[in-house]
Amino acid sequence: MTVRLTLVTAARSSALLAERFDDDRPLDGSGWDEVRLAAPALVPLGAAELRYCSPTARSRATGEALGYAPMAQPALRDCDMGRWRGHTLAEVAAHDPAAVDAWLADPRSAPHGGEPLFTFIARIGGWLDTRPASDGSMVAVAEPAVVRAALVYALKAPPSAYWNVEVRPLSTVTLTGGARRWHLSLPSLAGS
Repeated sequence: MTVRLTLVTAARSSALLAERFDDDRPLDGSGWDEVRLAAPALVPLGAAELRYCSPTARSRATGEALGYAPMAQPALRDCDMGRWRGHTLAEVAAHDPAAVDAWLADPRSAPHGGEPLFTFIARIGGWLDTRPASDGSMVAVAEPAVVRAALVYALKAPPSAYWNVEVRPLSTVTLTGGARRWHLSLPSLAGS
């Protein structure tokens, strides 16, 4: 049996340069505008048999605005950034550049006292691998970091690949397969 999971990245809650680690702010005005513009393409995904979301305010609001009525999944929470929570990368780098360098270079390090990248990717992969085995479809609205982690896990890429995946608000990616056998499914413009 094959599971089809479409991940939808939550709409924005702040400008890119103002994004803070482990932030749980609600959607901002731009985020609501983006949801309204993207709704015609994303609303049909709500027909999925199972609908999930990260427990963050913006993921829940995005899912609700799209009519998904998603169930919050604690396992889909953002990476625990410990002492860095609520700060921007620029703020942390200005205060402790060596810690930021260590964090970016070693996926097993957690100089912030939170969750190492390696553990975060494994947590998201564990959630993927425990989805119900059915021939049905699922949709999950999640934070950009969660979508990146899911892709790294599904593709069996090294953790360092996490930094090379750009995930924009309201973008989608579909994974098909099942426990430890995931495939990236790209849409066709020809409709086939």
